[in-house]
Amino acid sequence: MEHARTLEVAARSATDESPLARARVHRRLTVDEAARRADLSADEVQWLEEGRLYRFPSPDRALLATVLYATALRIEHREALELAGLPVPSLRFIANPWRRLAAVGAIGLAVLAGVLAVALAQSSPKQHVSAAAASALPAPWTIKVVVLNGSGDIVYTRSVASRVQALSYRVTHVGRASSFNYPQTQVYYPPGAEAIGVRLAKQLGVPVQPLPGGRDPRRLVLIVGPQRGPGN
Repeated sequence: MEHARTLEVAARSATDESPLARARVHRRLTVDEAARRADLSADEVQWLEEGRLYRFPSPDRALLATVLYATALRIEHREALELAGLPVPSLRFIANPWRRLAAVGAIGLAVLAGVLAVALAQSSPKQHVSAAAASALPAPWTIKVVVLNGSGDIVYTRSVASRVQALSYRVTHVGRASSFNYPQTQVYYPPGAEAIGVRLAKQLGVPVQPLPGGRDPRRLVLIVGPQRGPGN
């Protein structure tokens, strides 16, 4: 009875934004059971299901955890494509002996698509950083980034934080801004950090603004606005 109640609660919490959670609940597994099968911690399973990839120590670890989880759930090629929102091919194609490899690749792409999409973002012409100047900047992994929810959409805020971590920055905190009235996503930099602020803003394709104060020239603040608002 306790197991059934646990699954019932899990089913209610498996929202449309959590395809991996739906796949797990469909197999009647609790988070702990799925974690044991995948040789992951329960926290890591929840991070994957909630899209909080910034919680992993590195993008490589996030990708490895995704592969392990998809394999543990035995997600086949057809289901992986459905979870990824991709066209589902004919059954004859699914019979290919490489289908399991394709399944792992497809589900990995599904979960990490938002993380890697930032590489295709168009930069603003007002935020130009020359190749020579960029090479002289400190490495991204030496830069701390605080990501704040400025629109009330924590799911989108977490996805943006995951994109920032995928660019090798250190996301040190994800939380709530002072209000939810920010109309667009912007990078804010303290005195002495304009160059690294412009670099991150260019990578994300968003505006950049100075902060009135701050003592750490290697700490940026990213306030996330609405997903479809100006600048997103």
